[in-house]
Amino acid sequence: MMQLKDILYKVTINAVVGSTSLDVNRIHFDSRQVSIGDVFIAIKGTIIDGHQFIEMAIDKGVIAVVCEKLPSQLKDGITYIEVESASQALAFMASNFYGNPSENLRLVGVTGTNGKTTIVTLLYQLFKKAGYKVGLLSTVKIMVDNTEYKATHTTPDSLTINNYLKLMNDEGVEFCFMEVSSHGVHQNRTEGLHFEGGIFTNITHDHLDYHKTFAEYRDVKKLFFDHLPKHAFALVNIDDKNGLIMLQNTQAKKYTYALKTYADYKAQILENEFSGLLLKLNESELWTKLIGNFNAYNVTAIFGVAELLGLEKVEILRLISELESVSGRFQYLISSKKITAIVDYAHTPDALKNVLETINSIRTNNEELITVVGCGGDRDKMKRPKMGHIASTLSTKVIFTSDNPRSEIPEIIIEDIEKGVEPQNFKKTMSIVNRKQAIKTACQLANSNDIILIAGKGHENYQEINGQRFDFDDYKIVEEFLTQLEK
Repeated sequence: MMQLKDILYKVTINAVVGSTSLDVNRIHFDSRQVSIGDVFIAIKGTIIDGHQFIEMAIDKGVIAVVCEKLPSQLKDGITYIEVESASQALAFMASNFYGNPSENLRLVGVTGTNGKTTIVTLLYQLFKKAGYKVGLLSTVKIMVDNTEYKATHTTPDSLTINNYLKLMNDEGVEFCFMEVSSHGVHQNRTEGLHFEGGIFTNITHDHLDYHKTFAEYRDVKKLFFDHLPKHAFALVNIDDKNGLIMLQNTQAKKYTYALKTYADYKAQILENEFSGLLLKLNESELWTKLIGNFNAYNVTAIFGVAELLGLEKVEILRLISELESVSGRFQYLISSKKITAIVDYAHTPDALKNVLETINSIRTNNEELITVVGCGGDRDKMKRPKMGHIASTLSTKVIFTSDNPRSEIPEIIIEDIEKGVEPQNFKKTMSIVNRKQAIKTACQLANSNDIILIAGKGHENYQEINGQRFDFDDYKIVEEFLTQLEK
């Protein structure tokens, strides 16, 4: 059992009322989970302020409260710690409580709008194939070497992160690859973690419902690099103009990767087919089963990270050639009628454009490209017409449908998307609110050699409607309909 004074190491404290020489059972920021002997950290969230629940936590037996503003009435026998930032305090306290587990492994964080999940998952695969014990913290899943846990957020809360990192320590994990979202950085979830490296993929239009402006979104991502230590590496995509901005104030060793610009890790696409990519990477040729120019960027980043972490170049090239595509990221199947169906997580304008341009660069233009796409409810509305414009411009047919409407009316979301369709493209489009019916219609419209893209949900195996999650898996559904059509 640890003492409160030890758990508070590195926390910026404004005032202390009571003793910090107390044995602590657990720490929590959710008042519903506290029990006798715990510490409650009151965090101001975007919707709920944890300060409202201090009294409830005390009634349930907590011995100490960490907060940004002391209550007007203090209870005897309770220790109160007033801090500058409760979310930052939580991050440091979580690290201390679990024994600073990130110090005992080589942790690499990946940030950017697109490519985070693919890069961390492929790095996990690569280092596993190289014979190491590896950890993964991603949108899709959490892996503690060979044990899988369900993921709930791109970047989990500080307690969850450190709990899993501690499990990785217990399993002897040497490397861990982690997605770092802008939300996670802004809410201090990555504070107190010891990173050996950071990767920047790109920044495009996303999460402006949360960050309000593009500059704020970019600067929050930059904070991650600002906090990297001297011994770490920062590897950034400099084909994105924001890449060099990420490096402006970092103390880490600076490295770059690119397809179009001179960089430390430079790739050139020699062949681009549905079966994979042939790349020239620096001076070596490399075949990968991954598809499209966005995956050329991902592979280049992976190569750079693996080399910076000490793997031999020849071994890295061999291991990359064995990597499989990530669930819901340009995941495809070809039916016996030679209809190609592709499921991709593309839910931002840039990601959708990348996927459609990749398909168009591979296809012969004798085939139809039928896109099924929607936009999530209760999220950035500004991107909806852009998604409609891109889908209708770069496809031969488009079916607008529901994504995760959440609390919004699906028909209104679709109307927002349709506002981006130019008059000459109206005849290409139709709207089918029911996503299952939309996928079925795409399969019925497709002939031999045609391509169906189902965009927006990727790996997600649910649809969220009015606060409820219903089972829904794009890949399984399109597979089922194409199989039925073949009978």
